[in-house]
Parts: sequence; C-alpha cells; structure tokens
Amino acid sequence: MPVILAELGWMGMGLVDTLMVAPLGPAAIAATAVGNSLHLGFAIFGMGLLLGLDTLVAQAYGAGERALCRRWLTTGLRLALVTTVPMMVLLGGLWWLSPSMGFHPETQPLLQGYLGILILSTPALLVYAALRRYLQSTSHVTVVMVTLVTANLVNFVANWAFINGHLGLPALGVTGAAWATLTARMYMVAVLALTVWLSDRQVPAATATTPPAPMHRLLSLGLPAASTVTAEVGIFSLLTALAGQLAPVSTAAHQIALNMAAMVFMVHLGLASAGAIRVGHAIGARNFTDARHAGWTVIVMSVSLSIVTGAVFLRYPEVLIGVYTTEAGVVQLASQLLAIAALFQIFDGLQGVTTGTLRGLGDTRTAMVSNLTAFWLIGAPVSYGLCFGLGWGAPGLWWGLLLGLVLTSIVLLSVWTRTVRQRTLSGD
Repeated sequence: MPVILAELGWMGMGLVDTLMVAPLGPAAIAATAVGNSLHLGFAIFGMGLLLGLDTLVAQAYGAGERALCRRWLTTGLRLALVTTVPMMVLLGGLWWLSPSMGFHPETQPLLQGYLGILILSTPALLVYAALRRYLQSTSHVTVVMVTLVTANLVNFVANWAFINGHLGLPALGVTGAAWATLTARMYMVAVLALTVWLSDRQVPAATATTPPAPMHRLLSLGLPAASTVTAEVGIFSLLTALAGQLAPVSTAAHQIALNMAAMVFMVHLGLASAGAIRVGHAIGARNFTDARHAGWTVIVMSVSLSIVTGAVFLRYPEVLIGVYTTEAGVVQLASQLLAIAALFQIFDGLQGVTTGTLRGLGDTRTAMVSNLTAFWLIGAPVSYGLCFGLGWGAPGLWWGLLLGLVLTSIVLLSVWTRTVRQRTLSGD
C-alpha cells in the first residue's frame, strides 16, 4: 500500500498542475500536458536505467548482504549523475526544435515556456529515482509514500503562488506550474537523501569480502528496463504530441482522459514495484515458491482492480470529467475516450505488473522486445492511420494504443507463466 500510494502521489503532481492551470483555458491544459509528456518521454529513459536497482538491491537484501545494498546505491547514484549530462543536452535540443514541431498556434508559446523550466528539474528527477529504488528495495517504503504525499502539498502551494502571483511573486501563468514542479522535485531529493543517511548509519561498511557492484551489471538490467519504460511512456508522449496538432478541445479531452487512466495505472505500477521487490527478496533468499506466489498475487490483484475501474469509467464519465472542466465539447469527447480506456484497463494493468514480476526474476529483456514491437511497430502506425488517415481524431489514437496493450500483455503473461512452470518442474 505505501508503494501504491507513492505512485499515486507521483501522478498527483501532474494532476495538480493540470487542475490549477485549467482556469487559464484549454490551451493552458494542452501546454502542460504536452510539456510533461515531452519531458518525461526523454527523462524516463534515465530513470529507467535505475530500475535494475529493484533486482540487484532486492536480491542482495533478501540474501542479508546490506553492505552490498549500499554499494549498489553508490553505483546507482553515479549512473544518475553521468546520465544527467546527455539528458539535458537532448532535452535542450527538443526545446529548441519545439516551435517547428507543428503544435497548435495557441499552445506553442505556452508550451515552450513551460518545457524550458521543466528541463531544469531533470538532475533532481534522476537522483530521486536512484534514492527511491534503493529505499523501496530495502523495505523503507513508508518514507517514500510520505515524501510523495507531502511533495504534492509543496507543489500545490508553489502552484498557487507562482501561477496566480501570491506571496509577493509575479503571476507567471503556465510557466509558474513548471517552477512549482521544479521546487517539489528538489524537495523530494532532499527528504530521501536525508532518510538514506539516517537509516543507514548502522549498516556495516563494505569490506574486501563484500561483492563488487559494477556499473556494467546495473546497465545490463537497466538498459532493457529503460528501453521498456521509454517505449511505453514514449508512445503516450507521441500520442499526446499528435493530439497537440488537433484543436485545443481535442488535446484537452485527450489529456483529461489520459490523466484518469494514468492515475489508475499508478496503482498497477505500485503493484508492479511491490511484486518486483517481493520476487527479488525471495530469489535472493533462494525461495522460488514465495517468488511464484508473490508474482501471481499481484497479477490477480491487478486484474480485479481493472474490472472495477473499467466499470466506473463506463458508468460515471461525466462525473469524473467534471472534476477538470464543464466545457461541453471537452466533456463529450473525453467521455468517448474514457469508454475506450475502460476496455484497455485489464491489458494496461496486466502488462505493467508482469513487467515487474519478470524484473524481480532478473528478466528485463522480454518486456523491452514486446513493448517496442507492440507499441511502436504496430500500435503507433495504427493510431496515426486511424487519427489522421481515416479522420477519427483523438479516438483513433486511443484505438491504436489499445491494440498495443493487448499484444504486449499477452506476450508478457505467457512468458511469466512459462518461466514459473519451468522452474517449478526443475525443482528450483
């Protein structure tokens, strides 16, 4: 539950930004949506490189090797800092090219101002990712949850001050939301770093007999994991960018529906993280029965949740969308998108949790191959063709996304089932 609440807290920061710029109009919603998607589409690769810490720290922790856990944290922090430089260069180039990317004229100037400030939060985001993975894998999950919840309060107050010009500050509008996000991310790094220092004072220092924590081993797990999350987040970023070429009403409807679907996915992502950690602990302790049980538990929980949330999306779309806006055109289109989202709930959650359980086993390559194939080689062309070729607009983007989710969830569940069956038969 703490990991799930932490994921919801992470998603809540984007939700707060969207809600607080909503009074500025559909173009403001579109600018923050596209800006967040473009930034995360690149930064998520750097964060994904650190997902290997889930496997390596959790398995070391399950084996009782706390000094090795600390060595992996040090390696992870080094990787985060090294990755920051190329990330900033790439994002700076993206910001420079954004005026030529075909965004709607009402959205473009707001987008460039928002994205330029958001890029400055990249170093904090990567260091936060390393600290969080370490704390979660060593069972310090409550502090991660508390940090994310309180960061939302920091973000809310900062948004209130920067967007509207309170506390003696100038009213910065959409750009103010980016300054608020930067402030909240720096706060998260400070809290988690302090927690690591306080909690690890009693951990024995590494000795000559402590196994090494080489960068190449972290990268061998992190690169496929980074490719996986980049492929998945990147497809959402691509669809949001394509929606940004439509009228602001379509972009706003797309972002509102995507925010709600993503909020639910944060629960599945929390289950995936918990599953990866529990499976990793069990593998480290050489107890494959517990690893198998942990994996199937999160899969059943994910499917059960998806059935409930899908029904809510179908039954109460106007109520949910009304939290964001009452503009008739946006409500009508967002309701259509939520109906499609209700259909892909099961597949979205399933591919998320099976990616986590396989990561706990040390398999990050299967998810990479399946996501790249299903989302980019199949789903993305279908989305583009339905949206612009057949003129379906934003719903066409979502139907292509649904196809990619169905395909990748089938592949990942099949691999997980086969792997646990083989290890059971072999007596592991």
